[in-house]
Amino acid sequence: MSLEITDEETPLLHANDCVELQQKPVMTGKMPLPWRQFSIILSLQVLEPMTSQVISPFAPQLIRDIGVTHGEEARVGIYVGLLQSLFFATEALTTFHWSRLSDLVGRKPVILIGLTGISISMFSFGLSRTFWTVILSRCLCGVLNGNVVVMKSMIADITDSTNMPQAYGYVPFAWQAGIALGPLIGGLLSHPTVRYPKIFARFYFLNVYPYFLPCGVIGTLALAWWCVTFLFLSESTQPSTSLAQCLGLQDSETTVSRAMTSNLASKVKPLPFRELLVTRVVIATCAYAAVALIEISFRAVQPVFYATPIEMGGLGLDTPAIGIILAVLGILNGVLQVLFFVHLHDWLGGRNLYLFSVFSCFPMLALFPVISFTVKAQGLSCFVYLLVGLQLLAFVISYSAYGVVFMYINASAPNRASIGATNGLAQTVVSVTRAVGPALVNSAYSLSIEKQILGGNMVYLLMAGMVWIAIGVGAVLPRRLE
Repeated sequence: MSLEITDEETPLLHANDCVELQQKPVMTGKMPLPWRQFSIILSLQVLEPMTSQVISPFAPQLIRDIGVTHGEEARVGIYVGLLQSLFFATEALTTFHWSRLSDLVGRKPVILIGLTGISISMFSFGLSRTFWTVILSRCLCGVLNGNVVVMKSMIADITDSTNMPQAYGYVPFAWQAGIALGPLIGGLLSHPTVRYPKIFARFYFLNVYPYFLPCGVIGTLALAWWCVTFLFLSESTQPSTSLAQCLGLQDSETTVSRAMTSNLASKVKPLPFRELLVTRVVIATCAYAAVALIEISFRAVQPVFYATPIEMGGLGLDTPAIGIILAVLGILNGVLQVLFFVHLHDWLGGRNLYLFSVFSCFPMLALFPVISFTVKAQGLSCFVYLLVGLQLLAFVISYSAYGVVFMYINASAPNRASIGATNGLAQTVVSVTRAVGPALVNSAYSLSIEKQILGGNMVYLLMAGMVWIAIGVGAVLPRRLE
């Protein structure tokens, strides 16, 4: 493992690294974003959260329908958390390998494989009628999908230090559009024969598989995006080998020729795993993991809290209402990130913006018991929805930390040919935290309600501890990002 001495004044990129990274011509002023390529990447970013969030509104009801809890309402959160965690657990096993593969064979082939995996797994999930088939479908999606990290690497490939903050100002908009559309699709299209009998009552298939329609929509969109990617997305890096060679389908003479051409084009080669473990990479990765743990924990508890009956400490909302609230959150988050992220970054700087964003998680968590107490006293009043809106706003502020850590991770790569591997390493760690988070907090949520520990609020104190960890990591981030 490489060791470095660093402090808060140390830039993530040293002078000798900058020589390697300057593959693009050095120009004064701000470079415009390459919108033709960037717009396709943004459209792909929309699909990723749709895949994970489409099940959020109906996951509690799905768990009830398949009967795995045997009617015990307090255990619904445990199984919902397990369902969410296993996706990230399986993703953690493969995401580094997908990102490393993208450094070798290029970003585009890996993205196409990921889109294929999304489509297959979503159709499979919609056809699942038992807990184990549901689990296997989500695991399949996690194993085959490395697109999140590959697209981050692709953004780093096509941007530089002058336009990267602008790019990461738009990325949350695309991501949040997917987060908004996913729950909306899942909430409005599940159980279509019951919700829209005039249109779907005659379709027996949809009565037997009440969650196939929203999952099928996502699977079909993945196929459409596959075609767009194949036809219009250009490769953003210089592959040193081909996917066919990795699969043993290409002769060695062709591979040697390709490798010689690639080495002539670029002297920078991907580094082995051990050489990625430098201090600046570790710090940036920990910052990413800390904020991801808070975000996934909030997202795991949020729909369960909304679906929990009022007398048990929740809001007692139905699936469409939950889908609408999650959609509003996605739209609000995306729009406000586009409008304010670049300005906040220029004003506060990367580290200060990260810390400011993380501190906003404290009021976000404190509002959970406040909302619960208010709805018990007043019912679902306008004031309750105002409190929910304030909580959503606090979450939006906290989300700015993501744009910051993405820039830190890309800048921390030891060389440009290892950007994919660096992102893959960070995403692997984050996938582990995202696997642990939902199961941990939803189990704590169920236990809090069942045993009435701290009045049912133990889980929020647990999440507050996560926030303090993120603050500690943020305090050691370098002040300057070069």
